[in-house]
Amino acid sequence: MAKKSARSPSVRDAFRVVPGTFDVTALDPAATPVGPRSKSAAARDAVEVGARLDRLQEALYAEGAGGGRRSVLLVLQGVDTSGKGGTIRHVAGPLNPQGLHVASFKKPTRAELRHDFLWRVRRRLPEPGRIGVFDRSHYEDVLVARVDRLVPAAEWRRRYRLINEFEAELAESGVTVVKCFLHISPERQRQRLVARLENPAKRWKYDPADLAARAKFSQYSAAYQDALVKCSTQAAPWFAIPADRKWYRNWAVANVLLETLQELAPRYPEPSYDPLVELARLQEADPLH
Repeated sequence: MAKKSARSPSVRDAFRVVPGTFDVTALDPAATPVGPRSKSAAARDAVEVGARLDRLQEALYAEGAGGGRRSVLLVLQGVDTSGKGGTIRHVAGPLNPQGLHVASFKKPTRAELRHDFLWRVRRRLPEPGRIGVFDRSHYEDVLVARVDRLVPAAEWRRRYRLINEFEAELAESGVTVVKCFLHISPERQRQRLVARLENPAKRWKYDPADLAARAKFSQYSAAYQDALVKCSTQAAPWFAIPADRKWYRNWAVANVLLETLQELAPRYPEPSYDPLVELARLQEADPLH
């Protein structure tokens, strides 16, 4: 196993959802249980974390180019304003876009509804060597589908098992699944909705339907409780990230991803040629030298 970061030796352990003990209502969305205690400290740490992520991503991409089958899928879930887009911008910002695949899952289209709920997700999985990021995911089908009663209760309950089987299949095929629930308080959500309405540059983010969803905040909390507990497995664990403080949310997700990549320890592939022989050929027979 690769050596963990000296700065954050147990970030995943601090946020891992453990079925049987997890209670979403007991979590403090403003907590900072590990790592930096200030925005400035998190900003300083972000430079080193970003550099490490960049190096590991390059090795993973090279491994895939050399025939490796491993990839990483980062799943981000949370209620409106929890910061999925902001997390992607800050965490994935240091990475090479060539090795990154970001997918956003909104209301299913008519074409998507003609298939099973996992069909559209399978089409957006990262290729070998890539890091995929899902802004929402297949979990919408046990969250929105449940709260808004889009399918019978028996159907969304059945989907927990289907999701676990799907994620186990991904792990078996070489996809490491990292799922982060961005946990925000209703008070902070209100502040962010107000900010969207007051700032002309943020109004495009607001949808009048956001208030209807906000009215169901407690129902979504119950739905997340079940989804996280029933689908946090060894193959694909959930991590509950305090999201009231944007800087801490970004730091936590970045370090969960960093620890995951360090554990994978991607390796550059061995060349199929002798580098010394090729160097000698270039020095002796370079037509442009």
